[in-house]
Amino acid sequence: MNTDEKMTGDLFEVDKRLSLKPVVDFNAYLRSAFGDGTCTCVRCTASGGDETGYEFQHSFAFDGKPSHRRFASTAGSDVLQMLKKAWLSYTKAELPLSGALALDTVKEFVEPQLHKRLAPLFLASGLVKDVDGELRLQPQAAA
Repeated sequence: MNTDEKMTGDLFEVDKRLSLKPVVDFNAYLRSAFGDGTCTCVRCTASGGDETGYEFQHSFAFDGKPSHRRFASTAGSDVLQMLKKAWLSYTKAELPLSGALALDTVKEFVEPQLHKRLAPLFLASGLVKDVDGELRLQPQAAA
């Protein structure tokens, strides 16, 4: 097999790790983590949608459409549990529970159209904190 044949063959090969159940489940979880429209929780309704002073963001815009985080299923511990399973399945290693989150590695097993949801979910759930542009795992969320 010459070099051209090897390169062409690589174009059509799909990483089998992407079809593992925990990876598929994590992508489905990302799709369902946000609902359509702005947040309608008691705080957001009372403030008219002004999130000033909120520790974590409630409403988001993806592709120009308003969305809100589904609190019942997106606590930091829930996000961490789903992420740990997908990470282990894809990388065959445990997710490091401190330090910088390797977002590039997470993106390897997340569908490209869902990449824009990762940082907002990780930040809004309290799983990570943005420290000088780096997403750092938070010990209380990882406990």
